[in-house]
Amino acid sequence: MNVLLVSATYLEIEPLLTHFKFIKQSNQKLRHYEFKNHNIDVLIPGVGMTFTAYWLGKTLTSKMYDVAINVGLAGTFDNTVKIGEVVNVISDRISELGAEDGERFLSLIDMDLLQDEDFELQNGEMINTIPVENRYSEMLKRVKGITVNTTHGDETSIEKVKNLFQPQVESMEGAAFLYACLLEGISCLQIRAISNKVERRNKDNWDIKLAVKNLTEKSLEIIKTL
Repeated sequence: MNVLLVSATYLEIEPLLTHFKFIKQSNQKLRHYEFKNHNIDVLIPGVGMTFTAYWLGKTLTSKMYDVAINVGLAGTFDNTVKIGEVVNVISDRISELGAEDGERFLSLIDMDLLQDEDFELQNGEMINTIPVENRYSEMLKRVKGITVNTTHGDETSIEKVKNLFQPQVESMEGAAFLYACLLEGISCLQIRAISNKVERRNKDNWDIKLAVKNLTEKSLEIIKTL
């Protein structure tokens, strides 16, 4: 099986890569590995939607993949989602994409600027309609995500986005990944480990080490059973 793993940074995926056999590196962002009966390509595009969109588009034009998995960290708005917990992001949106009208936020739908796509949107939200079928991913909590250019760290903006979209987690790449996979018709999965609560920035409350550890364990379970 041809598997594409996408991770914004090396830090998030480094422990997982120790389980694979390295084959070669084809460019500065893409490495090739083998694991059991799988050919695994690992794309590390960098943080944010722009880098992810470019490098993912470039990669998907060069090879056919059976599945694509986005692995990474996230912050959570949801108090029922614990630090270190690994979740399955089943829907995503670019929460900042729109316009301000005084204190009111206008989405592309509000402004009649959202064109019909080759997949169905639900109130501007992308739904993963072609998920990777795997018993381990199905055990993970299913959550709604938003993708941002600036992570939330102000109480006013946090409450505003919660009221607008009711997100449970936020990342800086997820929507770009999901959009590309949906349009290309590639079965996909976005799994993220929670490193922090979405609140005023306080790194003392973060636990990146635990999040990466749990992300590695759950990712490996899923890949072993593809």
